[in-house]
Amino acid sequence: MEMRIKEHPILGVQEKEKEVTFFFDGQEIKGYEGEPIAAALKAAGFMVHRYTKKEHKPRGIFCAIGRCTDCVMVVDGKPNVRTCVTPLKEGMQIQTQDGVTALKQMK
Repeated sequence: MEMRIKEHPILGVQEKEKEVTFFFDGQEIKGYEGEPIAAALKAAGFMVHRYTKKEHKPRGIFCAIGRCTDCVMVVDGKPNVRTCVTPLKEGMQIQTQDGVTALKQMK
């Protein structure tokens, strides 16, 4: 079943552009250049974008128009990036956010 978001309320109809490779918590993922990062993650089956600071509760896409902060992640080292309205680019490094920093990965 296709989980890709095809029409976005702010960004409009999402045409499949060039396929690109990006990295989510160190894992290589494929997506389409220009689609929202959150859409590429959803299509790959990833729904958790961050954990709240106080209670460590998972958050993901909520409003999908850049108004809330549920989808914020660390993108190329920068925290608090709203992934629902940030276009995907080749080679991006995207990390699950824990509070206001990147989630510490277990080895």
